[in-house]
Amino acid sequence: MEAGKRVLPYAARRGLSIVKDLEKRRRVMQRSMRLGHCICDPKLSCPCELLREKDVCLCAGERLDVPARPVRLTHLVEKAGCASKIDQAGLKRVLAGLPACDDPRVLVGVPAGDDAGVYQLDAGPALVQTVDVFTPPVDDPYTFGQIAAANSVSDVYAMGGRPLTALSIVEFPIGEVSDGVMRDILRGGIDKMAEAGVAIIGGHSINGREIKAGFAVTGVVDPARIATNAGIRVNDGLILTKPIGTGIIAFAARIGRAPAGAMDAAARSMAALNRKAAERMLEFGAHACTDITGFGLLGHLAEMAAAGRVDVEVVWDYVPLLPGVLECAAAGILPGSIERNRESTDGRVVAEPGVEPVMLDILYDAQTSGGLLIAVAPERAEGLVAVLRADGMTEAGIIGIARRKGKGVIRVQNRGTRPFPPLPTDSGARATGQPEPGARATGQSEAEASSTGPVPPQVHARIPTMQSQTNEAGCCAGGHGADTVAAGAASGISDIQRKFQDFLRQAAAPGALDAHTKQAIAIALSVLAKCEPCAQIHMKKARDMGFSQEEIDEAAWMAISFGGSPIMMFYNGVRNSERR
Repeated sequence: MEAGKRVLPYAARRGLSIVKDLEKRRRVMQRSMRLGHCICDPKLSCPCELLREKDVCLCAGERLDVPARPVRLTHLVEKAGCASKIDQAGLKRVLAGLPACDDPRVLVGVPAGDDAGVYQLDAGPALVQTVDVFTPPVDDPYTFGQIAAANSVSDVYAMGGRPLTALSIVEFPIGEVSDGVMRDILRGGIDKMAEAGVAIIGGHSINGREIKAGFAVTGVVDPARIATNAGIRVNDGLILTKPIGTGIIAFAARIGRAPAGAMDAAARSMAALNRKAAERMLEFGAHACTDITGFGLLGHLAEMAAAGRVDVEVVWDYVPLLPGVLECAAAGILPGSIERNRESTDGRVVAEPGVEPVMLDILYDAQTSGGLLIAVAPERAEGLVAVLRADGMTEAGIIGIARRKGKGVIRVQNRGTRPFPPLPTDSGARATGQPEPGARATGQSEAEASSTGPVPPQVHARIPTMQSQTNEAGCCAGGHGADTVAAGAASGISDIQRKFQDFLRQAAAPGALDAHTKQAIAIALSVLAKCEPCAQIHMKKARDMGFSQEEIDEAAWMAISFGGSPIMMFYNGVRNSERR
């Protein structure tokens, strides 16, 4: 081995053979120690805790070995997907008063509030540009990369453009998460961009706390066929090309309460390109278009309606939903982004009689890589829906109409054709700050509020199959789940025991206490009861739900604090048996 270099003890203990340059380390550390601050992180002193504990100096280019193990990406971020973006109202406050570009070649710029900007070149097509970055809405890195790419090119499609090139943008906690995760994110994005016919010609990366990914996309558009927000006309049919509910399903998945198959369906929808939908809308002469992302269906429609100075009607029954959305919403599994999107509409949404607040919650849900919302002449709406469905967009449908000239008011109707699971309580459903059904929007006249009329012919949206979620408590707290109960019943188990097991499952199900809290309690109780199979079952389930080892240990130490040393010895034995 060369002089001044050695294998670090920490690396040797892990069976690695990582050689470090000690002369470089000494030189770097001397700089830090003279300054009294770490040259990589001025908040730290030198030698830092990492060097003292693991004999690794990141400032000298040394790296911690990060095991390539499965990672739940959504548990590494605060807000998932497009819900991580600044809300509509907050963004408008920041942008207010900033100077606008007065270049005559800017055909669509910031003031328009459109999906992308458009710049007229000297001759021929115009340049269309956009950028989009967000946190992962799914756990699989490759799928996240695909969704990030599909979401980024969607803004170009929404303008009626054709994307050509892209630059990748990534924030990643290097040294904390395996490099392979970042590689898979980029690979997913590259593959999806290739599917879109887009060349990735470069990019930019940041070493940061949260994982984020996206792309800056450049394309071309015919200046005479730009689909902007403001192009919507009275009597236009409103067509949505993808089902909504990705924010609700992603949130449910993060807390371990997504119905079976719901997250897979949401991931497929998010990763699907809007390319064919954009091509078809141009063929049918669409007047306006936007893609549905972080502001939710009602937020983006409100922008379109205000820009086109029309009032619109939306029929709740016709809005396509992802499987499991109704079930989650009825159970109160609704992310906080819904509240921010509701506030941003500024009283422009009116719920007609029969529209429950929870229905509006779904329509406010922040979407990630959602579908296109297209405004097209009423005589062409059904034909466009037919070709979209023939192209594989089987959920596409007419959801409403631009009713009249106005101030951008959205009236939501309920025809009563879509079954809704029973809500926990009516008062709980209304505790969302929603206007009462039939309330009039700010600035709307009595005549406008009472004016109704036929909507375009109904295009039935598929009603999701309701999947009942099984709350498996496992072990003594719930009888080992539904399968064991069924097996026991077949072998003549007593009616009393069946009822007791049903009671245990209901007691373990989330209610006033969420699933995470109840799982921590289950760990503490199983340790306090000194039931080794119970403790192992609940510890495994906790890890599957995203618990860290520190959280599991803290739950166990609650039991130890009540039971004393014998309980501590029992828990240590369980931990040791798991390691074996």
